Amino acid sequence: MKLTKQTTLIASIIAVLITTAVPVYAQNDHHGAEVVPASIKLAQTDAALRDLWLGHVFWIRNVVVATLAGNKAATTAAESEVVANAKQIAAAIEPFYGKAASDKLFSLLAGHYGAVKQNLEAVVAGSQKKEDAAMKNLASNVDEIAIFLSDANPNLPREAVQGLLLAHVGHHKQQMQQLHDKQYQQEAQTWEAMKGHMYVIADTLAGALAAQFPAKF
Repeated sequence: MKLTKQTTLIASIIAVLITTAVPVYAQNDHHGAEVVPASIKLAQTDAALRDLWLGHVFWIRNVVVATLAGNKAATTAAESEVVANAKQIAAAIEPFYGKAASDKLFSLLAGHYGAVKQNLEAVVAGSQKKEDAAMKNLASNVDEIAIFLSDANPNLPREAVQGLLLAHVGHHKQQMQQLHDKQYQQEAQTWEAMKGHMYVIADTLAGALAAQFPAKF
């Protein structure tokens, strides 16, 4: 699946995932009455996942800003946090799928960051050829993560997960280009979209876990 397909897929993808996920936060039903969350455990799990996935984009943004400023110390510190965050995201699935699955997810997230950094280096160098190569690696990594998650959990359709992750990759790409071009107002809008999208991913994962392991929730 190519990155250029993300715009046409994302709306239907989110709709599919919302209908397969278990509701996490209180919502209003068609009568306007508040619907109680499925469980406190589910709400806590979702909140934790939201925090972790928001940390992912927060620290990568710090890497981009520090790299563009030529601040090596800040870049190194931010990259350390990116790795720590990836370990935490991977550890979050260990109670459900075991250590081997957690290690595999960390490896996949490391591959994601490696390709993101490759794209950042291409943007800095102004090389379209290198950027195309980075995007190819990111798309391949998206496929690997989607396969891993969909094989682990039947409530995460492969193509739907691919679409969500491709949109996420698109945000990374757009953000670093805007920061490079000093388009700060536009980047502020991208940042808001990124945060909202991280919540969609976290909510989807939490709902899928609750649907697959109801006894744990």
